[in-house]
Amino acid sequence: MGDAVGQVLSFGIAVTLNPVTIIAVVLVLDSPRAKASGPLLLIGWMLGLFAVAGLVAVLSTGAGAGDGGDPSTAVTLARLVFGLLLLVIARRQFAKRPSPGEEAEMPLWMKAIDDIEPFRAFGTGIVLAVANPKNLILVAGAGAAVAATGSAPGDQLAALVVFAIVGTIGPAIPVGIYFFMRDRSEVLLARLSGWLTQQSSTIIGVLCLIIGGLLIGDGISGL
Repeated sequence: MGDAVGQVLSFGIAVTLNPVTIIAVVLVLDSPRAKASGPLLLIGWMLGLFAVAGLVAVLSTGAGAGDGGDPSTAVTLARLVFGLLLLVIARRQFAKRPSPGEEAEMPLWMKAIDDIEPFRAFGTGIVLAVANPKNLILVAGAGAAVAATGSAPGDQLAALVVFAIVGTIGPAIPVGIYFFMRDRSEVLLARLSGWLTQQSSTIIGVLCLIIGGLLIGDGISGL
C-alpha cells in the first residue's frame, strides 16, 4: 500500500492547494445557508476527486509495471503527456499574472455562488473536481499513478481514499475557520480570498511547473 499512497501524495498536495477551489469555498461560506452549503461543497469535491481518480485507475488497469517491474510503455508515455500538459498550463498561468499594482479579476461564475443553496453547493463541489481542466489533469494523473503501481485492489482503493482526503485539506481550512473562529472568520476569510485571488495564477503556475517537471523526469527515466 505504501507504494500506491506514495505515488498520489504529490498530486493530492497540488490539488489541495488549488486556489480556485479554496476561493469558491470562501464565497459559499458567505451565503445565507453557509452552515450547510460549506460542508456539502467539500463532500461533493471529495467524492468528485475519488470518482475521477478511481475511474482513471480502473481504465488504466493492466497498463502498470512491465517486465522486471519497470513502468510499461503506456505508463511512461502517460507521464510524459501529463507532464507536458501541466507545463503548458504553467506557462499560460504565468502569462496571466496581474502586473504590479493591477488587481486580479475574479471569474464571473464565482460571483454567482455567494448565495448558493446547499444542494447546488454539493453539485458545485463535484463540478469543481471534474470540470476544471487544470485540476482534471492532476486528478487523472493520480489515478494513472495508482494503477501504474500494480498494487492489490485494496491497496489501490486505500491510496485513492488518501488522495481524496489530502486533496480536500486545503478547501476544508476556510470551513474550519468559519466554524471554529466565528468572531474573526469574516475578516480572516476576506483576507484569504483576496490574497488567493491576486496570487491565483502564480500559485497554479508553480504547482503545475513542479508536478509537470516531476512527471516528465519520471517519464524520461522510464524510456
